[in-house]
Amino acid sequence: MTLKELLTRPTSHFILFGGKGGVGKTTSAAAAGIWAADHGKKVLIISTDPAHSLGDSLGFKFIPGETMKVESVENLWGLEINPKMDESSKALLQNPEVSNVFENGIPFMEDFAELTDMNPPGIDEAMAFGKVLEYVGDEKLDFDLIIFDTAPTGHTLRLLSIPELLTSWVGKLIKVQVKLKNFMGVLKNLFKKEKHGKDNSLEIMEKLKGSVEKAKEELSDPKRTCFVIVTIPEAMAISETERLLSSLMLYEIPSSYMIINQLIPENIDCKFCASRRTMQQTHLKELHALYDTDFNLTELPLFETEIRKIDALREVGKILMGDS
Repeated sequence: MTLKELLTRPTSHFILFGGKGGVGKTTSAAAAGIWAADHGKKVLIISTDPAHSLGDSLGFKFIPGETMKVESVENLWGLEINPKMDESSKALLQNPEVSNVFENGIPFMEDFAELTDMNPPGIDEAMAFGKVLEYVGDEKLDFDLIIFDTAPTGHTLRLLSIPELLTSWVGKLIKVQVKLKNFMGVLKNLFKKEKHGKDNSLEIMEKLKGSVEKAKEELSDPKRTCFVIVTIPEAMAISETERLLSSLMLYEIPSSYMIINQLIPENIDCKFCASRRTMQQTHLKELHALYDTDFNLTELPLFETEIRKIDALREVGKILMGDS
């Protein structure tokens, strides 16, 4: 299956673009999203990178945390996840009952041997995965295709590890629920407006655990999800690509597509350019030797100018899909 065929699958699905910082993940994700939208798919691009560049790439101003229509492209929406807590979360944490519990982290966790070796996910990754949960767990998806423009490799690996982490973490919380009565009371306030009534904290934990497990199942389903690796023909990028692939296999995230970006064209009149191209060609052969058998490899040239805004991204999309 080609990248074009992946984008035009008849059923709703998810594509994650990821790789080392600076290799062109956002450009590739945006170009693919525009191409799919131009070919009749209703597309949402979500940036899970705390240092968002999706809006800069598209030439569109997003309001953090809001799903917005990209006006210049029919069928295209975008979302930059807000890395900061919203006002309701801030108000909750300012509540005396809550702040007493959280003022020193979660002090009572050290009392339970089952939890001492586990840490809750970081706020950036947790919020990003929360948004992934919203869409991956949605039985009636509003979009034909959801593209995730992920952060550089380290952040993305933490994001992908969250299902396993949360499943274990929540599972242990359920087991020691009686001992964590105060903590469960706080969680109840997170999900419930009433101040009195039945304690449904265990039900909340079970529901969250079920949602996380469902998300993990969908992200592992090759019919629903694919991770597209973006790299460049340089030694450090290849090493990071191998690390990323190892983690994708560990978390059972399907991946069989790779974009090799920023290839320098031949220029015999420029000694520096020729030297860089020779280096790249060596690493390009290495990439093909490593991944030709199991991956669909797509090559992108280094362009003369910065790739920004819709028209330039459309040109990149044509090359990605083999239309140019």
